This record gives sequence, structure tokens and C-alpha cells, in this order.
Amino acid sequence: MGGEGFRTASAAAGVAPDKAASFNDVVREFMKGLLEMSVEFGRGCRDVVRQSLVTEDSFLIRNFGNDSYIGRKIKVPKDNVLRRLRLFNEYLVPEDKDPLHAWSVILSVFLLALAGTFDFYFPVDQLLIKRSIAAVLSLSIEYDTAIPVAKKVYIHPPSADRIILPDGRYMAYREQGVPADRARFSIIIPHSFLSSRLSGLASLLEEFGVRLLTYDLPGFGESDPYPYRNLESSASDMLFLANALGVSDKFWVVGYSTGSVHAWAALRYIPGRLAGAAMFAPMVNPYDSLMNRGERYGTWEKWTRKRKFMYFLARRFPKFLSYFYRQSFLSGKHGQIDQWLALTLGRRVSDFLHYELSKDRALIEDPIYEEFWQRDVEESIRQGNAKPFVEEAVLQVSNWGFSLADLKLQKKQRGKGILNLIKFFLSGSEEEYTGFLGPIHIWQGMDDKVVPPPMTDFVHRVLPSAAVHKLPYEGHFTYLYFCDECHRQIFTTLFGTPQGPLPVNNTIEVEQTSLDDIQVQEDASTQDDFKTD
Repeated sequence: MGGEGFRTASAAAGVAPDKAASFNDVVREFMKGLLEMSVEFGRGCRDVVRQSLVTEDSFLIRNFGNDSYIGRKIKVPKDNVLRRLRLFNEYLVPEDKDPLHAWSVILSVFLLALAGTFDFYFPVDQLLIKRSIAAVLSLSIEYDTAIPVAKKVYIHPPSADRIILPDGRYMAYREQGVPADRARFSIIIPHSFLSSRLSGLASLLEEFGVRLLTYDLPGFGESDPYPYRNLESSASDMLFLANALGVSDKFWVVGYSTGSVHAWAALRYIPGRLAGAAMFAPMVNPYDSLMNRGERYGTWEKWTRKRKFMYFLARRFPKFLSYFYRQSFLSGKHGQIDQWLALTLGRRVSDFLHYELSKDRALIEDPIYEEFWQRDVEESIRQGNAKPFVEEAVLQVSNWGFSLADLKLQKKQRGKGILNLIKFFLSGSEEEYTGFLGPIHIWQGMDDKVVPPPMTDFVHRVLPSAAVHKLPYEGHFTYLYFCDECHRQIFTTLFGTPQGPLPVNNTIEVEQTSLDDIQVQEDASTQDDFKTD
């Protein structure tokens, strides 16, 4: 009845029914977004309270905790009240939940249900009430009564090998795999955000005869910062590293996640030194003007509003990023790994169950991966400076200085006019090409929430010669970390059948005597014979 009246009024006012419906959808989506933002804000406030107030050395615990003077005074009355409420807890509270939290959820649901009995709200408000109840229930599902003790970040002693760049900066690097003189293939990997030279494809290098070089970006790990860096200077640093470490042949560049930004730069600025590129969930500029509407919507729709907000800050107000970074990975303490990944794998109420069952979730809860990841993070933030991370975030969303379309392999256009045509025929030169001439391979997990598949669809549309390998049921981390079989598939695709390192060159040096010395010895022998005669 209400809907028909709305449509009739819209038609009488000269508004098309589909436009009226679209307006209603916009209002509904706005209310849904407002609810999700409120839930995220509440979670953030809860985390702040836990980290700042509910700790052993906080003001509240010292003055009102169980061991304080006030805590000892109210302990007996509190225990008496709780003892009388245990009868209700046995019937209303699940065994695996904290009674205090469970009762707060019960009261919240009761109040929301009471508000839902009033029928004079808009239909959107009824939907809001239902979603609020679902949000409260979801919070109770993911609530953990045991607050883990935050592990402090340990800064390890310096251990990296370093080279000096032409401008006097030190660059830290790590070399793995076979020696330079026995390498069949060389790979250089620029690391991703919140990572360091310690990450990389470390398995099966000997079997395929691979020499692997990883390095710290400026300001990360043990590399000196460079406040004037851009993607062209990033490619120059990579080129100097290759030359300084004796990489004489062409090398492969591997880009993973946000580290792909520097791999794209290498394809643009030093294409003559590259044998090819391998990309894993490659990040591109989410504000790229070449993206069509479907690609842009498919990318941004997969991200949480917190992640979208961080991109907005990086693009418009980058100085505010320092505050958020210092509250998280630069705070000096390790948080739970899934909370640290909230900016990339943030959960929403709608995809809570899917996230719980994802392969990424299973990997990041593995103690072996957690230890590896925390060590990598500790190395990444060892300088304690937020500025390099801000610079890296700004590089991702700002003007790169080139477009992905510049990498497309295409014939070079000749100049117009008769003179240019005559010059072309007289020179007898072959057709010239622009773009990157080597192979580009892209691996994309179809369940990736960090770099959604529509972003790779955009890359493939702009670079149709790139070979895209779509990975069903794979997320952002699972195909690259701690998976020897995955690495075997990758190396076989790039290099073919494994042949091991090059054989050792055991050439024996023979001292060569010049013809003149032989002639002198023969003349001396002849003279001796004459003397004997």
C-alpha cells in the first residue's frame, strides 16, 4: 500500500518509477553504509579501550582492579550478586561465552526489538533495525573473552649486505639461491607494503638454477630513506643493484601485491634489462582513468570502508596516515595478525562466514606463517619512521608518470608525410615496436579481497598479450607463501623443465710458450750440437 502510494505520487510529480526506485535504493545503501561504518567505529573504540585501558599498567586496573583497594572492598558484594545470577546464566548464556558480554548482547537485542515494534518508521529504518540486530549478533560471534598479551616488537641487530647507490644512499639486499656464476636465471623482487627483503620465493631455487635478489625499499629495513623518490628512481635503484651484483644477462622481475607497482615501473623504464615479468595479485592505481565503470566498481566494492578511507587519505590528506600507522604497526607491539590485516582483509557482516572459511584465514592463523610474518614486519619497521610508509602509500594512488597502456606491445607509428615515407623505404629498416617485448605472467586468486579479480581484468584488457592464470579458491597469500607445489608450477611456467645450476667450469689453465721462445730454445740447442761436434 505504502509502495503503491509512493509510485503514484512519483508518477504524478513527473518522476519515472525506475528513478524513484533507484532513489530508494540509494537511501537504502546509504543507511547500510552508515550502519557498517558505525559497527566499524564501535570495533575501533573497543580495540582502543582494550589496548589503552584494559591493561595491567593502566589507570583503571591499578585503581579499580581486583588487586586494588576499591576492588578488594567491592569483591564480596560483587561475588554475592554474581552467585545469584548464575541460575539465569545456566539457561540464557552459552557455556563458551563471557556472561558480562552475553548479557550486554541480550539487552541490546531486546532494546532493538522493542524499537522495532513501533510501526511509524520508514521501511528503511525497519531494515536498519534488522541489520543492527545482525551486527550485534555477529559481534558476539567474533568476541574473544581472552585478551591476548601484546607481543613487543623486537628490533634485530643489523645483518644485511649493502651497496652504495650513486647518490650516496645505502641499499640493503639479500641474495639466495645459486651463485652468480652458476645461475641459469636471475630474479629481482621489490617487496610489498609492510614487508622487507626477507620475503620472497625461497624454495626450489637450487632445482631450477635460480639466483634470487631481494632488497629493502628506501626507508624500509636497512635501506636509507629517499624523500624524493618516485617510480622512475625506483627502477633506477633496481637497475643499479643488478649491475653492482654482477647480473650481466637479462633478469626477471617479480611483483607481488603492492610491490607490483615497482615491477610495473621496471617494465616502463628499464625494459632492455628484463627477460620477463611475473605478477601475483598485481596492484594498480585504483584511481586509474583507464578503468571502465565495471572494473572500478568491482574493485572498490570488494574493499571495506576502512580500506577505502585509507586510500582517500593517501590521495588527499597523506599526512594523516602517520597517525593511523603509529596506532597500528608502528606502535611497538604486535597485534593479532588478523587485526593487523584489517586494512586489507577487513570483515563485513555480509562476508563474515566466507572469510572464516577462506584459505587466507587458515594461512594467517598458522603459527609458522605468523612467526615469518612478524619477523618480516619487524625488519620492515626497524627504523620506526612513518614517512617511508606514507610515501609508499602515496605512490600507489598518485600519478605514476606513465600508463599501463605504455607497456602494450604495438608497432611504432611512423611520422606522417612523404619525406618520412621515403626515409623509411630508403633505410630498409624493419618495423619498430613500442612497449614491453618480453613475456608477462599474472597469477590471480579468485577469492582475493586485497587485490580483487576485476583489477586483473583491467590489466588484461589494457595488456592483452599478458598471460593471466586464474586460481579458483585461492586468496591473496595462499599461492605465494609456504607452497612448494605452487612455486614449482610458477617456475615451470617461467623457465620450463628444471635443469639445476650451470655446471662448474673446471678448465685447466696451460701455460703457453710463445713461438719466439720456442725458436730461441731451438737455436740454442743447435749451437750446443755444433759445440759438441
